[in-house]
Amino acid sequence: MVQVFRRYFRRHMNALRIAPWGLPAVPRNGPVIIYSNHPAWWDAAIYILAADHFFPAYESYAPIDAEMLRRYGVFGRIGAFGVDLHSTRGAADFMRLSAEILSSPQRALWITAQGRFSDVRERPLDLKPGIARLVEIAPESTIIPLGIEYGFWLERGAEAFMAFGPQMSARELLELSRPERLQRLDGELTKVLDRLSDDVQSRDPARFRALLEGSAGVGGLYDGWRRLTSAMRGRAFDPSHEGRQP
Repeated sequence: MVQVFRRYFRRHMNALRIAPWGLPAVPRNGPVIIYSNHPAWWDAAIYILAADHFFPAYESYAPIDAEMLRRYGVFGRIGAFGVDLHSTRGAADFMRLSAEILSSPQRALWITAQGRFSDVRERPLDLKPGIARLVEIAPESTIIPLGIEYGFWLERGAEAFMAFGPQMSARELLELSRPERLQRLDGELTKVLDRLSDDVQSRDPARFRALLEGSAGVGGLYDGWRRLTSAMRGRAFDPSHEGRQP
């Protein structure tokens, strides 16, 4: 399934980029909780690709809206579990299933902690309180913030950007009250997003490392004509927007 999503990403997006300062420090022991903002539908694909690239030794899981899981059943085959986001029972099911998942030291739980689609510039992030309770059921876990952003630079396809923040231990967070804990988690993710946004606005690929790249150019008749013209002039064809034009 990772290969399927990799091909799908390359077909529809221009690149997946990570800021070098935001490379994750993968913990040696204990389960991992990665929590992020939730700017777009593509976040699920980012989770799958990032889990394969950075956490290959872990079994990865992620909660998803139960209705969405019914529509996109394929996610249930690769670690997603349905949760009713609008009921008390749904919240209880989320905690129960999360406790089961995090009972193993070689598992990772990926969470869109805002619980809804939201603009990347929204402040405060308004994280769901459940993220602050997870450390209570998994006191040996490591918590890592993940910032995600999308944008259009020069190519037809969009760019996906990501950066992880410094890891936190559950034991450390348990010393805080739930409101203080939620504020800390919100603050750490906000810092990652603000720094990532600065890099995205620079439109400088040198500030990122490309984990995956799609096909540059417009495609179709337009690129076919450019390719033919380049060949007639004895030039190598570069389909990218910055490539030498025929």
